[in-house]
Amino acid sequence: MKTIRIGCGAGYSGDRIEPAVELAERGDVDYLVFECLAERTIGLAQLARLRDPESGFDPLLGDRMRAVLPACRERGVTIVTNMGAASPRAAAHEVVRIARELGLAGLRVAAVTGDDVLDEVVAGGYALVESGEPVASLGDRVVAANAYAGIAGILEALGRKADVIITGRVADPALFLGPLVHEFGWALDDWERLGAGTVVGHLLECAGQITGGYFADPGRKDVPDLARLGFPLAEVAADGTAVITKVPGSGGRVTLATCKEQLLYEIHDPASYFTPDVVADFTGVTFEADGVDRVRVRGGHGRTAPDRLKVSVCYRDGFIGEGQISYGGSNAEARGRLAIDIVRARLAMAGMPVAELRTDLIGVNSLHGDGRNDVSPYEVRVRVAGRTGTADAARRIGAEVEALYTNGPAGGAGAVTSVREVMAVGTTFVPRDRVRCHVVVEEA
Repeated sequence: MKTIRIGCGAGYSGDRIEPAVELAERGDVDYLVFECLAERTIGLAQLARLRDPESGFDPLLGDRMRAVLPACRERGVTIVTNMGAASPRAAAHEVVRIARELGLAGLRVAAVTGDDVLDEVVAGGYALVESGEPVASLGDRVVAANAYAGIAGILEALGRKADVIITGRVADPALFLGPLVHEFGWALDDWERLGAGTVVGHLLECAGQITGGYFADPGRKDVPDLARLGFPLAEVAADGTAVITKVPGSGGRVTLATCKEQLLYEIHDPASYFTPDVVADFTGVTFEADGVDRVRVRGGHGRTAPDRLKVSVCYRDGFIGEGQISYGGSNAEARGRLAIDIVRARLAMAGMPVAELRTDLIGVNSLHGDGRNDVSPYEVRVRVAGRTGTADAARRIGAEVEALYTNGPAGGAGAVTSVREVMAVGTTFVPRDRVRCHVVVEEA
């Protein structure tokens, strides 16, 4: 039975690059996928594109391509990635430039666009799921509206013999499902196989999570050689069954437990995992050990694709001002609490328009609130953060924390401040026929 080997070279925008090189050089893979686009990431990319039309793609695109293109070209490995973010065309231009720089003549690079539905969403009377308000009511605060596209553009690019395929917003599993449909000739209404392929994509999409990274918990769930964590690959058969594994000798571990945790990661309803291409059903999935660092997966199912596609709407929503300062030694917690009281009082005295104000003692109550620690700590870190309507107001929050240096309580040190714009993300849905992908292929 024909088998396709597909590896995951990144699970988020800032992921490590060395494991991807390892997959390209030693993984014997047919496809190398870089999944680098989160909901907020594309909003930030859209802001970058507004500042510079030639930007708006993943900032590590160039570093990743320089690292893996030579090995992928030599071994015939096809690269699929959503590092195009807000500018797949600009990203494709950059990869072509890098290919020429590396002497990789003839490399074919495809840009897949069409996920940008901002004009449709603003003009079409669509409402945000979270608030019920029309998207249009946000006015010029709206930065982007990107639909979760499926495999259509990837399939077209593969049919046009692209060596590198760069998309914008597509559903994460689609990056893996597209190559499988192309290689095995699965029908686009073969819901069972599409469901099984989506299971494989979901298992791989977070890279090092399934090889033990996010799984590790020392003394409870030990994972070897995490400093050299290897990223996963799947050996997929034409019936949709697969073996999850990694490059022999790389760090980490692939076990029944790591696979089970990843299967359940970010899953609301295992029986109805909605993607643009299929509604997958994970409830029948089974795992079976198949040797060292090898787990066989089968039993994924699926049913008809949804009529509407999810759209992430990114919009400006004020600024966050933050300040942090540390207190150590005896009575550190009490001094930290006094510091928080002082900052709160100072902001109130100034009449600061803070929409949300959060104060924490990191190491004491920042995760689970008060009442969880029985012993007063020897050192604490104060954090004060608030959301405001202007950058100037946000800066005042950090300034008040920094002023604690000389205005008490005693012993404050290591103060840092920051201001950042809030990029909020809302959700709406559009009919699937309003999202049409376009593919442009360039050759180095």
